[in-house]
Amino acid sequence: MSLLSDLINLNLSESTEKIIAEYIWVGGSGMDLRSKARTLPGPVDDPAKLPKWNYDGSSTDQAPGDDSEVILYPQAIFKDPFRRGNNILVICDVYTPAGEPLPTNKRYDAAKIFSHPDVVAEVPWYGIEQEYTLLQKDVNWPLGWPLGGYPGPQGPYYCGVGADKAYGRDIVDAHYKACVYAGINISGINGEVMPGQWEFQVGPSVGISAGDEVWAARYILERITELAGAVVSFDPKPIPGDWNGAGAHSNYSTKSMREEGGYEVIKKAIEKLGLRHKEHIAAYGKGNERRLTGRHETADINTFSWGVANRGSSVRVGRDTEKQGKGYFEDRRPASNMDPYVVTSMIAETTILWKP
Repeated sequence: MSLLSDLINLNLSESTEKIIAEYIWVGGSGMDLRSKARTLPGPVDDPAKLPKWNYDGSSTDQAPGDDSEVILYPQAIFKDPFRRGNNILVICDVYTPAGEPLPTNKRYDAAKIFSHPDVVAEVPWYGIEQEYTLLQKDVNWPLGWPLGGYPGPQGPYYCGVGADKAYGRDIVDAHYKACVYAGINISGINGEVMPGQWEFQVGPSVGISAGDEVWAARYILERITELAGAVVSFDPKPIPGDWNGAGAHSNYSTKSMREEGGYEVIKKAIEKLGLRHKEHIAAYGKGNERRLTGRHETADINTFSWGVANRGSSVRVGRDTEKQGKGYFEDRRPASNMDPYVVTSMIAETTILWKP
């Protein structure tokens, strides 16, 4: 008699050409990931060859009950690390039956910016540092922390090793490998300053693919914490007080910045970011004012600043970039709950398309 684990791990390719496609989209809150699966007659590697699908938008706060149908448009395909084989994860965006993008469809406007000829010519690269906090299920308290109490002060936990410093490494490593398997351009992981807090990095990714990959990586992380009986929080300041918040530092370069003389292009781009500071802050994640206080490696939310190797500034330029006269910079303002489509496209729009 087969066990449940045997059936979950059945290799479908031994008996059929059919595959399972998990369609994934962002729900009405802008952070709630939703998904459902369908059977397809055979392997697919091009999103354009996948069928559109629909769902009940009234149950995701994206449509009224009397006109609830929302249409899923497949946009990116990743290998499914849970079902494996030829099965796939499909990142979708959402439209009305008439083909109008929903207000929560942030990918649509981002794709327009990334398809602009001036942006295409600059081949924008992104590296997103996604911080998150692992919580104990049902108690909303970080993994490894004593219930109702606190661990020792920050210091030994950043990139720490040992059962009293690193909480949840099995989840983190499972997520890392699952993302590599899926084809996400995940470039690393590390333990963060607050115990129970971790980070993964996605990139370098070009244009719209950065957003697709971050959302796919978030989905895989949600699924792995589901299996592990833990909860992942993207709140920018999950624990008040003398604890670091969680951000999504966004590293960025264009073709011009990566070539000789690029440092001057970088400085001009940073100047433009400073001129639109309020607009960027408004789009960089909810609750960010609790994180951007000028303490715990952040700049004050109301003040724009930049510096070389300065982690207390809004934008940081690395020593290597300064030395080589070309490279990239890091926008440290985005919160951990930012929408990567919004942040990546807004940085490109401000630095490439916007004329002050």
